[in-house]
Amino acid sequence: MFSKKLVRILFIILLALSNIVLLSVSAKHPYRSTGIDRVIMAGIVPFQASVTRVMLFCRRTWDHYFQLVGVREECDRLHAMLGASEMEKNRYVESALACRRLDELLEKNVGMPYRMLPALVTGLDPSGWFKTVIINKGTGDGVSKGMAVVATQGLVGHVVKAFDGSAMVLLIIDPTSAVDALVQRSRFRGIVAGETTLSCRFKYLVRKADARIGDTVVSSGLDGVFPKGLRVGTISRIFDPRAGLFREATIRPFVDFARLEEVLVILE
Repeated sequence: MFSKKLVRILFIILLALSNIVLLSVSAKHPYRSTGIDRVIMAGIVPFQASVTRVMLFCRRTWDHYFQLVGVREECDRLHAMLGASEMEKNRYVESALACRRLDELLEKNVGMPYRMLPALVTGLDPSGWFKTVIINKGTGDGVSKGMAVVATQGLVGHVVKAFDGSAMVLLIIDPTSAVDALVQRSRFRGIVAGETTLSCRFKYLVRKADARIGDTVVSSGLDGVFPKGLRVGTISRIFDPRAGLFREATIRPFVDFARLEEVLVILE
C-alpha cells in the first residue's frame, strides 16, 4: 500500500511530465489549437482572471491606504497651522482693543489737572479676603501707597501696596474702603464704604440731607486720598431710620468691576 508522501511525489512527477509533453507539442505546433489546450485554457483563464482582480484590489487598497495616511497627516498639519494663526490673530485683536480702551481712557481724562499713569489689571487678590486687584505698574513707574486709581467710568480705589513692577489696589466696593464723598447736586457729605460687588453704602448723611434716588455722588477731596470731583456712583436706594442723627443710602458704582481691565493711577 502506497504512502501519502509517495502518492504526492508520483502526482508531481506525472504533472511535470504532462507539462513537458504539452510544451513539446505546443513548440511543434505553436499556433494550432488542440482539445487539450482548450481544456487547459478553460480552467486556467478564469483562475488567472480571479487572481488578477484580487491582486489589483489589494494594490489599490494598499495605495489608497498610504494616500489616506498622507492626506491625514497633511490635514493635521494644516489644522495646527490654522490654530496657530487663530491664536496669533486673537492676540493682535486683544492688543488692538486694549490700545483703544487706553486711548479712550486718556482722552476722557485729558482735562483733569493731574498727572496720570495708565496701567493694566493683571490679577486679583489671591487670598480672597479683600476686594483688590493687581496692576502692572509699581514704584519703578512712580506709583506709591495711597495714590488714587480711576477708570473711564469713575473712581476705582487706591493703592495699598506698591512693589517694583506692580501694585495692589483696594477697590471702593471692599468693606474696609472709605471715601469721603458728597451728593453732587445738593453738596451734602457722607462716607462711601464698600458693601457688595454691585453696590456701596453711603453713610453718615445727616437726616435733613437733600438726597434723592438717581443723584450722582462724587468724591469730596477732604480725606486726603481721593481728589475732589471723582465720580463714585448714583444713589439707588435711601434708608430713613426712625431714630438717630443720620440716614443712609445705597450707591451703585459707575465702574463695572467685573469687567475692569485698564485703569489710571493719579500720580499727584
